[in-house]
Amino acid sequence: AVEDGCDIHVLGYFLRTTDASFREFLAGQRRTRVARVRAIAGRLAELGMPVDLSEALAVGEQSARAIGRPQVARAMVAAGHVAHTGEAFDKWLGRDQPAFVPRSGPSPEAVIESIHRAGGLASLAHPGRTEIDARIPALRGAGLDALEAYHSDHDAAAADRYRRMADDLGLLTTGGSDYHGDPVHGVSIGSSPLPSDCWQRLHEARHRHAGA
Repeated sequence: AVEDGCDIHVLGYFLRTTDASFREFLAGQRRTRVARVRAIAGRLAELGMPVDLSEALAVGEQSARAIGRPQVARAMVAAGHVAHTGEAFDKWLGRDQPAFVPRSGPSPEAVIESIHRAGGLASLAHPGRTEIDARIPALRGAGLDALEAYHSDHDAAAADRYRRMADDLGLLTTGGSDYHGDPVHGVSIGSSPLPSDCWQRLHEARHRHAGA
């Protein structure tokens, strides 16, 4: 989702991936991502750092796989412009950096609604990174089901704070590593496990939601 020019990631759990309206929603998301990657490539070329994104763009245009800045970062590494993808984001692709291009997209409320139409549960990803605590009660009112309290960017204090916030708002708790396939960030699959009691409540909610 996008709000005030900022990305707000919403996770969908247990949804029906065959749902026609959800598949069209994802197709629209992929189209905006392709357009953004093209714009970033143009910006890099203007900065004297051309990259070959032909393969990534072909995947984005011809398949059900989404593309974004991680593919651009890898292309920058391959071209020798940066040593690793972390440097690409820190110096060029991150927000307020020279090659950053804002992403367009639906509101968080629209994304939550789309996940619900496909029978899924919606969780706000890494709230400690997006720093939109003040918006969370309103998103709860719009149908948000959970908060991702456990995340590779959350220390123990942040995880505890968001778990307590979830409890106070009657939200479920989710967790994940947010691993994007590049170990240079020091993150691996399973590095941010979800406590078993949180998983149990999530699993129970899945069945209640499906029944409803």
